[in-house]
Amino acid sequence: MPRFSIVVPVYRVQGYLRECLDSVLAQEYGDFELIAVDDCSPDGCGAILDEFASADPRVRPVHLERNVGLGRARNAGLERAVGDYVVFLDGDDTLAPGALAAMAARLDATADPDLLVFDYTRTYWDDSRRPNGVAHLLAEKGPDVFALADRPSLLGLLQVVWNKAYRRAFLDRHGFTFSAGYYEDVPWTFTALITAERIAVVDRVCIEYRQRRQGGNILSTTSRRHFDAFAQYDLVFAHLDAHPALEPWRASLFEKMVDHYLTIYTKPGRLSEQDKAEFFHEAARHYRTRRPDGYRRPGGGRGHRYALLERDFHPAMRALHETVRGTRAAQRRAKDTVRGAKRAAMAAHYRAEMLRPIESDLAVFSSYWSRGVTGNPAAIADRLAVLAPHIRRVWLIRPDCVSRVPDGTAHVLVGSRAYWSVMARAKYFVNDVNFADSVVKRAGQTHVQTHHGTPLKTMGMDQRRYPASTDMDFEELLRRCDRWDYGISSNTFSTAVWERVYPSAHTTLETGYPRNDVLARAGATEVDWARRELGLADGVTALLYMPTHREYEGSFVPRLDLARLAESLGPDTVLLVRGHYFYDSAQEFGELWSSGRIKDVSGHPRVETLYLAADGLITDYSSAMFDYAVLDRPIVIYADDWETYSAVRGTYFDLLREPPGAVARTQDDLEELLTEGVWNSPEAAALRAGFRRRFCRFDDGRAAERVVRRVFLDDTTPVPVTPLELRPVAPAPTRPAFVGTGTPHPPAVKEERAR
Repeated sequence: MPRFSIVVPVYRVQGYLRECLDSVLAQEYGDFELIAVDDCSPDGCGAILDEFASADPRVRPVHLERNVGLGRARNAGLERAVGDYVVFLDGDDTLAPGALAAMAARLDATADPDLLVFDYTRTYWDDSRRPNGVAHLLAEKGPDVFALADRPSLLGLLQVVWNKAYRRAFLDRHGFTFSAGYYEDVPWTFTALITAERIAVVDRVCIEYRQRRQGGNILSTTSRRHFDAFAQYDLVFAHLDAHPALEPWRASLFEKMVDHYLTIYTKPGRLSEQDKAEFFHEAARHYRTRRPDGYRRPGGGRGHRYALLERDFHPAMRALHETVRGTRAAQRRAKDTVRGAKRAAMAAHYRAEMLRPIESDLAVFSSYWSRGVTGNPAAIADRLAVLAPHIRRVWLIRPDCVSRVPDGTAHVLVGSRAYWSVMARAKYFVNDVNFADSVVKRAGQTHVQTHHGTPLKTMGMDQRRYPASTDMDFEELLRRCDRWDYGISSNTFSTAVWERVYPSAHTTLETGYPRNDVLARAGATEVDWARRELGLADGVTALLYMPTHREYEGSFVPRLDLARLAESLGPDTVLLVRGHYFYDSAQEFGELWSSGRIKDVSGHPRVETLYLAADGLITDYSSAMFDYAVLDRPIVIYADDWETYSAVRGTYFDLLREPPGAVARTQDDLEELLTEGVWNSPEAAALRAGFRRRFCRFDDGRAAERVVRRVFLDDTTPVPVTPLELRPVAPAPTRPAFVGTGTPHPPAVKEERAR
């Protein structure tokens, strides 16, 4: 008997069904059956289900002979379920990675409650996401297992069937089934919640609830089917009438009913104008019929609407609704006016500030679109504090990123009056991207563009040849570049690229990347500190996985099966997973995650700490490879989609022919080269040596000093570059054997790593 029966009703979702099924089958927790019910779908859904069933015996397709609707299709799946718990998943939604493992762990910890309630997030057609607005209800303090009376606030959650796991014995004992028609979740959800004796929650997103651009939600269509809501609430109150012990819930459910009816009435697009009066009158009848004895209406505007419904005053309700709509439109216009006035006032303030003298001792810094205090700008600011402490350093920070600012760091919020003041009056501006288009460069101000990576992928004006990779306005880009006075280059290869793709009159400073100074200057103390900060035990081999951003992917989805990779490498290896900064944190991996064998370090504020702690880097096309090469540690390229990436984004050289180390094209190849020692072999070291000669020439630990002396101190005396062969490198954290085998290094590898 499986732990979970996952019931997926399917109708007209062929564009989303594969992703839905894959999200289930890819769960690391595999004790489930997947019952997919083809509700006589007229598209290719049925064939897709059969295809998946032929490949995985856990998939059990059910083909209905006629279309019966969502509720009864769920019933067809429920009749066939044999798992301990039933989970319902709509055919265009997905299970979040690690969801089943999280559910199973919580069920075990709470001794199999009747219901397990979990969180969800809305995912939109444009790849944006919006969290559950009342997710805080799941985080409330209280006992692990409870009845609804102990946490009645859970009635405030979205009342849908798919945010809960149901103990099948509980469903069988009470004979719960779905009704037909719209709003079929109403009687199921309310009756299950108030009937359950033991409820638990897991405060974790388990469902990704897809919001389609159009055509995805039948409740958003104009139809008389919305009258089905009356029959659904009849079932709710019939359940109350049949179970006197549940009588205390009558008033709460009455208000849920009234609020729902008013929502249907007022929601644009649900009822035609000719149906609204009839719906209102029927809702009024239900109000009077279902009103509990001694019930007192709520106060305020909500209570006023209740009163109009109770008295069946439809003309008054219609007038109120139209007034509210007009008021909201007026409020929106007023807010737009206020925002326009604020923008005008801020622009006037900026113009006034630009009439004041430039402050020669003021420098403004920004990094990664003002997300924090990191990268090349941070390294320059740190060195500036030593070499020119008289220059004040102010950081630009987005309001939502203030928590990332170290204590004691002077900063202003982007868009504030203080922001416009420093933008108008500072002498120096340092950024690794561009400042906002609205920023005006005054005569006498100095702009430094540090960039934030050595370019493997095409950049700047070259991206015009790859329109699928960008929607950039190239005319605006050139205007931004014209503000630059200096551009920082990490190597001669980058210099040639930057000066061609950003054609402006700026001066290139071949200094190396300031952010890599900490890598070039690090010793055993810094390495040990980095390992301790990440909680890495002595003797454990840490491999850092850093894939790059792909314009054709909207979220961070590891191209590797990380759980499988961790298992193949064994318990003495830890995978540090860092998604690109465009994305949210990486997914979870159950026990491997909790045991520390896979660590999500996506949110770590300083990537340099990760580099110092890692014994090796696994990446694809990320510029991380150029920075990590400063440490002269093994780099593995996992290039499973090289042809796609190089065609869509474009690249400046063939990474497969000029790699910094071993290359894998499949996961099998990667596991083999890691477990057999190819990753840190003499051949891999030779490739890395050539790569370092080409790309790490200036990264000797004095890059920030070069920038500060040239830009801020106007010192044109060259700071000599230490030759690559004379530079010490930070000791490796461990001297790893062939990962996963326990086999010692051959003598040649020992010599290479000791060099």
